[in-house]
Amino acid sequence: MELASRVTALCVVGVILALVLKKTSPEQALLLVLCAAVAGLALLTDGLGELVEFLRELGERSGVSETLFVPLYKTVGIGLVAKVGGDLCRDAGGAALASVVETAGAVCALLVAMPLLRAVLELLMELMG
Repeated sequence: MELASRVTALCVVGVILALVLKKTSPEQALLLVLCAAVAGLALLTDGLGELVEFLRELGERSGVSETLFVPLYKTVGIGLVAKVGGDLCRDAGGAALASVVETAGAVCALLVAMPLLRAVLELLMELMG
């Protein structure tokens, strides 16, 4: 709860300052928003480390192959990066570029998930044959 409050406060202050700055210098306002986003993500590193460690432990204890969990983690990461990148492009007035970033995220997520999709296909083929 405290971490979410700190990240939210940082981002809200950043966007308010950017709105004030946008009137005189839109480029600096965008850089301020980008810096606030990076700082917010940096605050999450400890929490993300704990989460990754828990998910690794969960994978080990469940007996499910790590090759099935890794694509899932990567897909989530790609989705988050594409979402933030697309929103930053949109804020800068680049709606078309935002769409490209989001499309690239979707394609990359599918490519990373291919081993998982292949495993599901093989399982289905075994069940059918």
